Amino acid sequence: RREQARLKASVVEEDTEEWQKDPHFTGLERVGGVDLSYIKGDESRACASLVVLSYPALEVLYQDCRMVAVSAPYVAGFLAFREVPVLVEAVQRLQQEEPQLQPQVLLVDGNGLLHPRGFGTACHLGVLTDLPCIGVAKNLLQVDGLVRDELHREQVRSLQRSGEAFPLTGTSGKVLGMVLRSYNNSSKPLYVSVGHRVSLDTAVRLVRACCRFRIPEPIRQVRHRS
Repeated sequence: RREQARLKASVVEEDTEEWQKDPHFTGLERVGGVDLSYIKGDESRACASLVVLSYPALEVLYQDCRMVAVSAPYVAGFLAFREVPVLVEAVQRLQQEEPQLQPQVLLVDGNGLLHPRGFGTACHLGVLTDLPCIGVAKNLLQVDGLVRDELHREQVRSLQRSGEAFPLTGTSGKVLGMVLRSYNNSSKPLYVSVGHRVSLDTAVRLVRACCRFRIPEPIRQVRHRS
């Protein structure tokens, strides 16, 4: 908890790059995705994967998928301590081997500010790599009074078209993320939250722009490969 609080002080919840401020993301050329996939029945080994896609074509430029040993146990709310170290190593390998392909933003299969202590995996990875990061989750993490009740399900049903979204406001009054309908043919939304060095509005627009299907392409490709 102390380490999370210390690192959280470095999170930047606003746009820091020129391309983020452009409606068409002019200047954005490389978007990354990261994920860990576990072997069924073996929680001690995983495939750590990083892919970099071109933007806006969303073609794979780089991939790094390798089996790693995972030593830290899974503890709810502290997943980053289990997964982020090997993801940081993947980013560092890319920076050393193919620095020209470093992503300008990372999409993380998980949460950012939408977290019990406001410091999920996307925040943790963003602070340690100093890269803009966005959390993209498939399910609602029930924190700060947020619940998947009938009101929430009704709001989700109200999202009729791709790109429509509504804010996730906790009982604290803070907006923790956005619920996004990312694809016309899927009624299941995504839960987008700020990781680091990106505003929530920009995060939602970019996730939508990266979706050919429900899951944004950088995460879809990294999951497929891992």
